[in-house]
Amino acid sequence: MSKYVFLIPLLPLIGFLLNGLGRNFLSKTLVSIIGTGVLLISFVISLALLQEVSAPGFSPQVVKLFDFIKTSTLDIPFSFQVDQLSVLFLLVITGIGSLIHIYSTAYMKEETAPHFARYFAYLNLFVFSMLLLVLGSNFVVMFVGWEGVGLCSYLLIGYWFGNNEYNNAAKKAFVMNRIGDLGFLLAIFWMLAQFGSIAYADVFAKASTAPVAVITGITLLLFIGAMGKSAQIPLYTWLPDAMAGPTPVSALIHAATMVTAGIYMIARSNVLYSLAPFSQHIIAIIGISTALLAATIALKQNDIKKVLAYSTVSQLGLMFLALGVGAYTAGVFHVMTHAFFKALLFLGAGSVIHAMHHEQDIMKMGGLKLKLPITHITFLVGCLAIAGLPPFSGFFSKDEILTAALAKNPIYYVLGVLTSLMTAFYMFRLYFLVFTGNFRGTNEQAHHLHESPKAMTVPLIILALCSITAGWIGIPPVFAENAHHLSSFLSPVLGTPVAEHGAFHLTHSTELAMMGGLVLLIVIMIFVAFKMFNKENLTAAPYRGISSFLSNKWYVDEVYDAVIVKPLNRFSSFLDRIVEAKIIDGLVVGVGRAVQFSSRQLRYLQSGQVGSYILIMMISIIIFFIFQLFWKL
Repeated sequence: MSKYVFLIPLLPLIGFLLNGLGRNFLSKTLVSIIGTGVLLISFVISLALLQEVSAPGFSPQVVKLFDFIKTSTLDIPFSFQVDQLSVLFLLVITGIGSLIHIYSTAYMKEETAPHFARYFAYLNLFVFSMLLLVLGSNFVVMFVGWEGVGLCSYLLIGYWFGNNEYNNAAKKAFVMNRIGDLGFLLAIFWMLAQFGSIAYADVFAKASTAPVAVITGITLLLFIGAMGKSAQIPLYTWLPDAMAGPTPVSALIHAATMVTAGIYMIARSNVLYSLAPFSQHIIAIIGISTALLAATIALKQNDIKKVLAYSTVSQLGLMFLALGVGAYTAGVFHVMTHAFFKALLFLGAGSVIHAMHHEQDIMKMGGLKLKLPITHITFLVGCLAIAGLPPFSGFFSKDEILTAALAKNPIYYVLGVLTSLMTAFYMFRLYFLVFTGNFRGTNEQAHHLHESPKAMTVPLIILALCSITAGWIGIPPVFAENAHHLSSFLSPVLGTPVAEHGAFHLTHSTELAMMGGLVLLIVIMIFVAFKMFNKENLTAAPYRGISSFLSNKWYVDEVYDAVIVKPLNRFSSFLDRIVEAKIIDGLVVGVGRAVQFSSRQLRYLQSGQVGSYILIMMISIIIFFIFQLFWKL
């Protein structure tokens, strides 16, 4: 089956070409069938690959398609790697991507036919790029997909290009990702110089012979790339602004594609990072710092999509914490569970926005559980999962991260617990403000409230079921020995988890007590949110003090604007007004004027008078003789 792996990315690419080129004459129904159908087929092929890689004795397969870059000293094939890690990401991308495509057929139905087809073409191209990223057997193919998702994020965030704010958000995402991409590109060049190859197999096999300083430099540059794609400090501010795109796009970016790219890249490069403890330390610090920062900001956001956006940044921070402490399996586990419940939450938010006629302010909602029963129940499941309550999926993956963090450094564990408690509070603040209490919108909005169509609710139900059950493939040893099926599945690629080989051991009773204590604290935070926000006639008071500080996102954007954007704009203005206008333009114009002046003077030599010509000839001969005389002397 591995030889047919090329069909998985090829089908979305075909969907992109068909819908993109046929946008002016294909019907919406045909566009929906093409855009969704190609992804469903890719998902089925991915399931077949899962069966193959799960077989005993399976070894990673590299499927070469063609020579990409080939010289006498360099050979970079365009090839795919089929192993447990790539197949897991294939299933997440194509599975959740298919549900988002189905959801989009109803959510975007008001778009005119050409724009409807353009939207699905962009979605298919986005998924194609992400599939290319996870399937590449070398860092160059990964980088091609890496740049592809960056381009598609620009196209989709700015999908409604008539709004200049959305265009600015798209440009912001594009530019901030380019900053990270430069680090990734430099790492590729360094690996090529050091190892003579950028194929995973070659780089990882030779890594142990390279100096620690070299591996540290390469891994830090790779991490800079991951910081851009996966929105870590300081390159995180683009992700909340990415909410300018349609809500299904937000779900695709935050759950199944793009932001998980950085996690995948570091997990794939785990051999390098295991040889660079300093890089791991940096990743852990930035990861937990990002998780805390984003969680504090989410506490005071009133835009339903902004709350979920900062939640994504925070959860990504926890994933990087896992990678930083060497718990690669835990990080990938949380990528998978987060993909389900975050896609559910974003699509649930889209259902609410759809019912509210594009209103996104949660202070103008309330009491929607009676009007949107399916959205309400599924959204509640997503909140319980992200809060980390058992038996929902987030409980298992988050507990594994915290356990690994404790094994590395108790401070990481305490900060991780604090992040988890804030997550429970702001998610249930969101839930209670949207679904309980009195409706706080307009009479017109109240009159039009209705549950979303089946094309939107069925994906919500499927994602809710996955959010409940997905964690069961990673049951910790404290509950049952050898029940962490994901760990055993990924061990050929990611190795044995930290908790199993040793830095710190907990007795089962201690671990159960810690789990129970954390669950109790989470329940208390949910209860506090219930008491604060499950009220009749709730009114919005203006934020002051620390609330205003958090509501304004720590003023990070304002600091970036003052420290980076405005000085660059002033410098650009100086270059434009002085260097460009006066020096460069003056030099160019001066040369032109000098030529014109010289031409005007020289034309007098062509007077048409024979006597003048003879005089000039005689003077020239005299000058020539004088020159010859002094030359001989």
